[in-house]
Amino acid sequence: MHIALNLANMPTTNFTMTPIRRTFLFPLAGLLCLAAGATRADQTTVEPRGAAVSVLKATRTCFNNTVEVSGTVLAREETMVRPERPGLKVSDVSADAGDTVTAGQVLARLTLPEGGSINVTAPVAGVIASSTATIGAIASPRGEALFSIIARSEYDLVGLVPVEDLGKLQANQQAIINIIGAGTVQGVVRRVAPTVEPNSQLGQVFIAITTNRRLLINSSGRAIIRTTQSCGLSVPLAAVLYSNAGTVVQVVKGQRIETRRVEIGLMSGGNVEIKGGLSEGDDVVARAGSLLREGDPVRPFVNGAEAKQ
Repeated sequence: MHIALNLANMPTTNFTMTPIRRTFLFPLAGLLCLAAGATRADQTTVEPRGAAVSVLKATRTCFNNTVEVSGTVLAREETMVRPERPGLKVSDVSADAGDTVTAGQVLARLTLPEGGSINVTAPVAGVIASSTATIGAIASPRGEALFSIIARSEYDLVGLVPVEDLGKLQANQQAIINIIGAGTVQGVVRRVAPTVEPNSQLGQVFIAITTNRRLLINSSGRAIIRTTQSCGLSVPLAAVLYSNAGTVVQVVKGQRIETRRVEIGLMSGGNVEIKGGLSEGDDVVARAGSLLREGDPVRPFVNGAEAKQ
């Protein structure tokens, strides 16, 4: 007996497997999504972002070693003007204290006892510091000077320096001087006294003032003299911690805190020289604190923007 099957006329939907495959694929995709979400959650837990800290790069800077001097403005050389013979009377005055005069300029006229007159002239150029010349006064070579001239308008700041700083000073060192009433002027060390006062242990230093300004004798001034210069890495003073372990700074590496022991040098303008323990370009915590410890996670910021490491 033969049974003939007409497959062409049979419905094909009874033999398709597509609905069965879809039934198994949807649960599998859901499981994969859940697993990926769990992995991201685990990573967030393992690597916390940490506190935000401001950092800056360790950069090279030159520091000046300085000595500060307080002193008084004095004339470097003062020339007294008197007549060469006695018994003369002042008949005319043509210059006064504060005037700038040239060499040979007539300052006053004196009357001779036997008649006639002679001129009193400036022996050097400069500024008249004081004058006693008045009409009718008697002038004498041994009496009070008619005029006192600051020769060539040259001034010194004369100050006292502790003995421990005196040895650092020498001629031709540059200085910045602030004089009350005159502002800031330039100067240079002219002479350092070879002895000190035994009781105070202070020694004198003479600083030549290089300026065209007219200065007041006996006015007070303060000089900063540059003695040596050292160039090295620089960080703010606020970045340095002083502890029992020594002097340290905190550096950010891979968004974690590293504590570095450093050797410091000169200080200037709120910064300190780092002579060892740091490398140029290191990210240093700008304001170190005891709350940050070795290995702590942090988020470094530079000028308010988060830095990428």
